[in-house]
Amino acid sequence: MLKKIVLFLWRAVLIVGVLTFIGLFMPRFIMGLYAAPRTFTVEDVPATRVAIVFGAGLLRDGSAGPVLSDRMQTAVNLYQAGKVDKILVSGDNRIQEYNEPEAGRQYALDHGIPKEDIVLDYAGRRTYDTCYRAKTIFGVDEAILITQGFHMPRVLTLCNWFGVQSVGVEADNRYFLKRSRAWWNIRETFAVFQAAWDMMITKPLPVMGEPEPIN
Repeated sequence: MLKKIVLFLWRAVLIVGVLTFIGLFMPRFIMGLYAAPRTFTVEDVPATRVAIVFGAGLLRDGSAGPVLSDRMQTAVNLYQAGKVDKILVSGDNRIQEYNEPEAGRQYALDHGIPKEDIVLDYAGRRTYDTCYRAKTIFGVDEAILITQGFHMPRVLTLCNWFGVQSVGVEADNRYFLKRSRAWWNIRETFAVFQAAWDMMITKPLPVMGEPEPIN
């Protein structure tokens, strides 16, 4: 009797483990396949009107941290190469003291981008929100998405899902420590699962507002 109970529990644990593994890693695998043919370099990406920069962490003085700086520098490179006309900088600004879009804007200004070609989305709290609002608030139909490689499959999947016909340019401009990259990839696995859940099941509504089409 005891052997049967142990065998049953072992099989149950094994099944749960397999299902958990599939549930966590299959969405990332599928999104990676989707993103691969849609990811380009600055030199070979097709030109379009708008680049979307996804927010990232700030330094203690409120300026762009290394991840956001790399994303903004890639946006600057695209603008200077004539690949985009406008840069939509999205990010978190839930509290007054923390303002990712403004930090991105300041970086762009410091690197010669005219202020009239920088558009800020202060309610891009999550990747999901940024893509949703790019379409519904800012009226973006096509865009070049700018982020690091580990994040690119999720942003491309979400923005295309919401009707923003998108390609991506990776902002992998510097070397990061292996432990940082390992942590980002672990976190991204769970974030991809959450993104798939949001798209297919919960469909949450981000912070909305009046339309601000990018002209």
